[in-house]
Amino acid sequence: MAHHATPSSQKALMMELKSLQEQPVEGFRITLVEESDLYNWEVAIFGPPNTLYEGGYFKAHIKFPVDYPYSPPTFRFLTKMWHPNIYENGDVCISILHPPVDDPQSGELPSERWNPTQNVRTILLSVISLLNEPNTFSPANVDASVMFRKWRDSKGKDKEYAEIIRKQVMSTVAEAERDGVKVPTTLAEYCVQTRVPSQDSSSDLLYDDLYDDDMEEEDDEEDESEMESVGEAGGLSAVEESGTSSRCYDNQDDSGNEDS
Repeated sequence: MAHHATPSSQKALMMELKSLQEQPVEGFRITLVEESDLYNWEVAIFGPPNTLYEGGYFKAHIKFPVDYPYSPPTFRFLTKMWHPNIYENGDVCISILHPPVDDPQSGELPSERWNPTQNVRTILLSVISLLNEPNTFSPANVDASVMFRKWRDSKGKDKEYAEIIRKQVMSTVAEAERDGVKVPTTLAEYCVQTRVPSQDSSSDLLYDDLYDDDMEEEDDEEDESEMESVGEAGGLSAVEESGTSSRCYDNQDDSGNEDS
């Protein structure tokens, strides 16, 4: 069911989807959960080559509030993830997604939190950076944090953390096949723009030019036409750094949502 939201937030999201289609970055595929609902997005993340996540196909949902971009969306992995900054329920703990309130006890600077200049691109950059460089100082998953530090400090000799990640990666292969997705496994493949599939070519989602030249001629169409045209968009490069941090809190309830 579509949210009854303000026109300003709806237009902001429509513009972001359009931007992600016209100027995609590598490593992600974005779709609307339902064509009529701009406030719920599904994200597919391709594990960056030369990392523990190489070959992985990880799904997540982004849910936007009605006052977006003044309040942050939520980002929850649907795929089971073992990571220091991801709760058991899939919620990602990262500063950029925390509301812009002054909370000295959190240990976060206001500049590290959400502000209306952030967008989906910066969220995705932050998440991919977090996957490869966890924040172990304030973990959402303490056991994963301890295990990651052992793996990192032993320079890979302690293999428990890496083995769990690789098992999770392998478990995503079947889902990628069911979705008709070819997951990139080399930098050459990963760093090519993804393209939006046609309805009759869902088994070939990657590695072609995203749009024909005449797509640019549709920029001035009415909002209704734009919404019908938006469907999927590609993601981002693993080599980019977001510079954001993630800090979580000890007073966590069972649902994985932070206490205010």
